[in-house]
Amino acid sequence: MSAADVPPVDPIAMIRTREYRRLLVLAGVVGLVAALGAWCFLTLVPWIQTLVFEVLPVAIGFDEPPWWWPIPVLAVAGLITAFAIVRLPGAGGSVPAEGLGSGPPTRPIDLPGILLAGLATLGLGLVLGPSSPVIAIGAGLGLFVLNQVKKDAPHQVHMVISAAGSCASFAMVFRSPLISTIIIMEAIGVSGPMLPLVLLPGLLAAGIGSVVYLGLGYLSGLSVDAYAVNPLQLPPMGHLTLVQIGWTVALAIITAAVGFAVTQVGRRVHRAAVARPFIVIPFAGVVVAVLAIIFGRTGQSVDAVLFSGSSALVPLVDQAAILSLGTLALLLLLKGIAWSISMGSFRGGPVFPAIFMGTVGGLLASHLPGLPEGAGVAVVLAASVTAILRLPLSSVILAGGLTAPTGPAALTLVVISVVVAYVAVDKIFDRHGSSQDRGKSAPVEEPPAGPHPETTST
Repeated sequence: MSAADVPPVDPIAMIRTREYRRLLVLAGVVGLVAALGAWCFLTLVPWIQTLVFEVLPVAIGFDEPPWWWPIPVLAVAGLITAFAIVRLPGAGGSVPAEGLGSGPPTRPIDLPGILLAGLATLGLGLVLGPSSPVIAIGAGLGLFVLNQVKKDAPHQVHMVISAAGSCASFAMVFRSPLISTIIIMEAIGVSGPMLPLVLLPGLLAAGIGSVVYLGLGYLSGLSVDAYAVNPLQLPPMGHLTLVQIGWTVALAIITAAVGFAVTQVGRRVHRAAVARPFIVIPFAGVVVAVLAIIFGRTGQSVDAVLFSGSSALVPLVDQAAILSLGTLALLLLLKGIAWSISMGSFRGGPVFPAIFMGTVGGLLASHLPGLPEGAGVAVVLAASVTAILRLPLSSVILAGGLTAPTGPAALTLVVISVVVAYVAVDKIFDRHGSSQDRGKSAPVEEPPAGPHPETTST
């Protein structure tokens, strides 16, 4: 039978079937399980950070953490991550330098390695966020639930359920079922007749994830606020001007170049890490620690260079008026290098560092003539996220939501910045397409069980 003889898919007819209603019920169960798993992960990460960087030094006899403390901690993080990558199924999850949720599909058997690598990376201070591990947790738990219910489910059901699990777990990070679902749908590239079929279970699971976040936070007193994204308290930018539009185009191109350079350095580090993981990854952790110590010698906190940047974002904006240009520039340089190294060697997500770096760059750019602080942050943040994720719609939603207090005019600059940055990376800096098909965060099928080699392409 030729392709022309295959009847077109009627999504409305499929949605009205009893089987699809059962699929929605299953998506709801998956949403509950995935949200619980993501909540546990996101609650455990800051607990590890506090234990290792604050409690442990005092417990072994120091009055306060010594200046050299990050060096052994990040070296240990490298050894644990290398073990998860080499010895456990799933290679510790996707490679951050290759994009959000890249790499092979997440299977239930991969989850222990992904959890170990993610907890070591995030909990011990590397410059990555929780997005990729959380997405993998949702997808893996979704397939686990599906296998308990129907082991012989078709490939399309695997895709829908794994996407629903990812939406539910990702909603714990953004506290919004809409934002998490849009990012996942764009990342896995669902379109055409399949979009409504996947979208409804994803929204349902994400909504349940948000309810779980609110309920568990209320009942337990614990929350995932350390990794929750809230709008930045930026001053209103006023009316849109031609000068602001001109700066937007220039800054978007510059930021796209920097973002592309960060990922390219990360890929080079990754190639070295694949060859000698137990040497390169711990050494990479030590280098990141040294970069943080260098910044700390200026009188600033080493935490600004370490970690994903989520907890340092609000203090950064609040102190922007008293931070010198030199301090902001040094932070941008050192954290950018640390981010590149972390992206190529450790396991985690690129979203939060991209937001933090975009905010730092925007605060620097706000010193340009005719560019207010709100506009500068909105423009550079949007371009930074776009250059890393290559997901234009998601980038607009993220940057627009984070900079909403600046006023409606900022959204226009965000859209222009996203378009310019996306075109610049795709047509100027990455003309050979080294990052095509970015962010396959949910699998379309489940591969055979057992360990598989680490991949470096999407």
